[in-house]
Amino acid sequence: MLKILVVDDNKETVRAVRVYLERDGFQVFSAYDGETALHTLRREHPDLVLLDLMLPDRDGLDITRIVRRDATLKQIPIIMLTARVEDEDRITGLEIGADDYIVKPFNPREVVARVRSVLRRSTGAVLEEDGDRVLRYEGLRLDQSRRLLTLNDQPIDLTRIEFDLMHALMSSPEHVFTRSELIDTALNFDYEGMERSLDTHIKNLRKKIEPDPKNPQYIQTVYSIGYRLGGK
Repeated sequence: MLKILVVDDNKETVRAVRVYLERDGFQVFSAYDGETALHTLRREHPDLVLLDLMLPDRDGLDITRIVRRDATLKQIPIIMLTARVEDEDRITGLEIGADDYIVKPFNPREVVARVRSVLRRSTGAVLEEDGDRVLRYEGLRLDQSRRLLTLNDQPIDLTRIEFDLMHALMSSPEHVFTRSELIDTALNFDYEGMERSLDTHIKNLRKKIEPDPKNPQYIQTVYSIGYRLGGK
């Protein structure tokens, strides 16, 4: 069972988030101040931390800095929770090592979805000896720095859009992307007409990576929703 630490000085916020996370199968720990949060982090080594930016003693930015400097904790993903909406606060949090940022008020179901998304990303990427970020899924290997996809060590020739779509899919294996979500995640901007042509790009990708494109084992269709990489 994956462990989540929820840190917020508002006990009602912690309670609401805890209920939804536990319903989704997570084990939840809680802390209402920075010192307790650090103690729990070192004792429990959670798989992810939901961390309020404004706390009574140490704030979320300070805790994030401490975690990222600690060799035993630095790999733990952090999602910041805050009522602040200023870009500077969000950018500062991300620059010092936060993995995501959720602005209050929020829907607890959205928090659970973001938790799952960050956990997928954190386990889907590894750092190789040369420091290049590489994503792997079964026989697929995507080298982001070289913009190279290989299948069983054989290079696959992709267009720019195909590479970006594969990067999105491989960053969150088994996550079900809606068509619009896949476009947003892969391209990070509105691409006019892309939604209508997405199925064509997926079809072309399948021709390149699937042993049997009509019965795909990698890029699977989730009917009436979109696509995912792998899963059943």
